Formats: sequence, structure tokens, C-alpha cells
Amino acid sequence: MIPRPFEYHVPKTLPEAFALLGEYGDDAKLLAGGHSLLPMMKLRFAEPGHLIDLGKLAELKGIREDGGEIRIGAMTTENELIWSALLQEKCPLLVEGARQIADPQVRYRGTLGGDISHGDPGNDHPALMIALDASFVLAGKLAERVVPADGFFLGTYMTLLEADEILTEIRIPVPATGSGNCYAKLKRKSGDFATAATAVMLRMRGETVEDVRIALTNVAPTALRASDAEQYLRGKPLDDAAIAEAARLAMAICDPAGDLRGDVEYKTAMAGEMTQRALRVAYSRAAH
Repeated sequence: MIPRPFEYHVPKTLPEAFALLGEYGDDAKLLAGGHSLLPMMKLRFAEPGHLIDLGKLAELKGIREDGGEIRIGAMTTENELIWSALLQEKCPLLVEGARQIADPQVRYRGTLGGDISHGDPGNDHPALMIALDASFVLAGKLAERVVPADGFFLGTYMTLLEADEILTEIRIPVPATGSGNCYAKLKRKSGDFATAATAVMLRMRGETVEDVRIALTNVAPTALRASDAEQYLRGKPLDDAAIAEAARLAMAICDPAGDLRGDVEYKTAMAGEMTQRALRVAYSRAAH
């Protein structure tokens, strides 16, 4: 199929983008990389009369460190995440996750903010953002608000982002020195969405878990934080028994839909397997 006719707008400033949103309201959609929105338009699942392309807004790009946070413009591409020396040094989990998204052609155009704003449970960044304790700057015409990633994703294609707001920046606390991390992703082939995936940030004190964050991809209508598994692990040695119990607790919150990637039981089991793998790799990378 082909999309319905639409008008294409390319604002050169953020105020111009807000003016277009205000003028066209619910009949407008923001365009970032386009890899999520355009296929939906072709299938007539989305039928906007106006597309507002954010690609010329230089203020929505860039990666920098500021006051103990890594700040990333929403229009920063996956490829720019991968090649960022700052992220490679201080936030390697985000680099590892971005490397597993789609293929190079997509990563040159796909954006961090577009992935997050779309609210697709199959996208990788929601779980990565929850594991990294990120927050999002949601800007409106007159004001902006900062909301945590944990709680931003409400359901399939549903987030806290209002129709008159633009996600402008992602803020990530610089992970503590010596933290371990891993994004373990099971997929049918290169470039595919996850059958199941787990993001882990881990900090050890000797052989005891000092802190851990665990988030799951594509095993529910939205990315999930495995809070019970986190709570169980804190203050304990990360041995085989503890890892197995954490995986069981992570599996208990899964609510996947059966599809060509597997049935409900298989996806749930793979969420547990990915959780075990991610914890073991994060432990191997953490300072003890």
C-alpha cells in the first residue's frame, strides 16, 4: 500500500516546529528517522495529513557530558551513538545496545529520540534507558518537563509524551566507575527485533551486589523493569543460585504475545535465559 497524501514541513528552528504542531494539531506527526512511522503510514495504520521533519534542527543533535550526566540530543543517530568516544568510555551499555539495532543502513538514519518516542515494545532503547536510569526532556511551546524513563512507557505505542510536546534530550547519569553492563538480545536473524532481550547495569562491592537495574525488551506491551529481581539480588553474592532466582523473578512479570518469533512459553523462557546471560556478562565486566 501507499500512504494517504500529506504535506511535508521542514522547520529550521524548534519554535517553528512548535508553531507547526500548534497549527495542525492531531493531523500532524513528527518525523525523526522515519523507520517506525513511514511503514505504519504505508499500511495506513497512521494517516497524518502533515509530516514535520525534525532533521534540520541542529539543537536536537549531539552528545556531551554535563554535571555528572551524559546529555544526548533526541535527533542523534544510532551510528553517532556507536562511534561516540564519550559513550564508549563512560556508557558502553548504550553503545552495545545500538550496535544490535537493525543494520548499518538503518543506524545511519534512525534516531535515539525517534526510537524512544514511538513506544514500540520491540524497540531496544526503552529497556536500555530504564536500565541506565535515564530521564527525558519533553518540551512544549511554553515550558518543558523532565520525566524518568521508568514510567514513561505506558503500553504499545503509548508514552507520556503529549501531542504538543517534542522529546528534545535524553539525560543519563554517568555510570559509576567499575560498573558492569550487558545487553543480551536473542533474535532470529541480524537486524531483527528481539525475541527477548535483557539490559543490566550492575555494581559490585567485593563479591556482593551493591546495586543492579534489570530491564526487559519485547516480552510485554511495553519495556519492563524487573524490580523484584533487582531487590532480590541486592546485598547477595551473584552466584548461580542467585542468578537463577533473579531470572525466575524476571520471567514472572513477562506477558508476551505469541507470534512468528515464538509462543508465549518460549518467549518467557528466553527472557529468563537472556537475564541470566546479561547478569553473568555484566558480572564479568564489573570491578570487584
